[in-house]
Amino acid sequence: MTGLADMQRRRFIQLSAAASLAGLMPRTGAAAASTARIALSPGPARVNIVGPPHPDTGVWCYNGTVPGPVLRGRQGGRLAVTVTNGLAEPTTVHWHGMRVPNAMDGVPYVTQSPIAPGAAFTYDIPLLDAGTYWYHPHFNSSAQVGRGLAGALIVEEPEPPRVDRELVWVLDDWRLDRKAAIAANFAHPHDLTHAGRIGNTATLNGKVRETVAVRSGERLRLRLVNVANARTFGLRFEGLKPRIVALDGHPVTPHAPPDGPGGDMVVLGSAQRADVILDMTGDPGSRARVVDGYYRRAAYRLVDLAYTDEPALRADPPDWPVAHKPNPLAEPRLDGAAYHKVMLEGGAMSAMLARRFREDRNTRAFWFMNGAAMTEMKTKVPPLLTFKRGTDHVIDMVNDTRFEHPMHLHGHAFRVLAVNGKAHPHRPWRDTVLVPAQGRTRVALRADNPGDWMFHCHVLEHQAAGMMGIVRVA
Repeated sequence: MTGLADMQRRRFIQLSAAASLAGLMPRTGAAAASTARIALSPGPARVNIVGPPHPDTGVWCYNGTVPGPVLRGRQGGRLAVTVTNGLAEPTTVHWHGMRVPNAMDGVPYVTQSPIAPGAAFTYDIPLLDAGTYWYHPHFNSSAQVGRGLAGALIVEEPEPPRVDRELVWVLDDWRLDRKAAIAANFAHPHDLTHAGRIGNTATLNGKVRETVAVRSGERLRLRLVNVANARTFGLRFEGLKPRIVALDGHPVTPHAPPDGPGGDMVVLGSAQRADVILDMTGDPGSRARVVDGYYRRAAYRLVDLAYTDEPALRADPPDWPVAHKPNPLAEPRLDGAAYHKVMLEGGAMSAMLARRFREDRNTRAFWFMNGAAMTEMKTKVPPLLTFKRGTDHVIDMVNDTRFEHPMHLHGHAFRVLAVNGKAHPHRPWRDTVLVPAQGRTRVALRADNPGDWMFHCHVLEHQAAGMMGIVRVA
């Protein structure tokens, strides 16, 4: 396969005018501290992803756009989202990172029946936590998300931090052929057993972009959302000093990103989000590159921040506070918390997988949690973990595989306590955490949202091939 840098920059990228803010921030209605009623229709469409002269790409998307419309509401309000299925197969919508009632979680056969073609279902979503979230199907996820079904969901604070502008960046990648069509090789054995379906064309808000227009001296709030099936993004903002102020929607002590290959990187595993404060300190008429350097041998320029010729808005960055107010999450008590070890096993080059193949040549399970695999949500399996409601728990995820896993727990947020035995300096609240290859990550939570909740790897091909289970809170 042609490398992403070559394919994206030599075959697909076309020079374009600076993108306008309106083009980068699709919105649905105004935010209000009440119930916002929204209609979503997943269905097929044709959109131009890579730019002329290349043809439009056949996609599946919400309301005819890639990504889907940015849904917005105010913390303390609700969203009533009626989903009418325009696909030829069933679907659901999962509200990723949202602490919703179990019946609204969008997991087929676990929390609801799938929405049949032509049928509709209304999700009633309380907006408990401010922050950056997203929505996507949880039915045939690898193909439905991989064909374009994803969108950002923003819950606005009653008193947001002061900035000059806010940009929502939905990051994705696509596996395209030379005619800009989506490759139909979903569930390919290599993807199922290795790193997942990593694409060859990266997009920002559904398009390959050359530039995003900025003004010298302005302060931006970037809401970054990774909706890719499997790709981890590691963004370097060259010549700038980004500050991370929220992760997976929840405020964190403002800090510079940790050192990564070739410079500071904002790292987003599949399904993760980050809010970043970015002061535009370059000169009018200049440019600053945003480089995805997570995969060292396949680094590429995602986009240029292109300064307009307008005079600088201000000479120095403003002294406005950047810290966000915390969300109303129950702090887990570590003294007396129950301890649980979850082994992540399987995949290519795995002794466990080799043993399973010797036992059953027809197995569809390639990944395991505590020795068990769950390849279909409609198959009744015992819960992986069972928690009494209101109790505190520490989950120690030990990755005995050659690949990293972004592990996601539905219905809850958890504190990240340590990675590879080293205490996390910020102990962020997250709903999706990267567990390093041959490493371990320890988290803590209070089990305060009753129901059966999915706990799975958000490399969607790993999920489909067994790395998912149920956490029961009762």
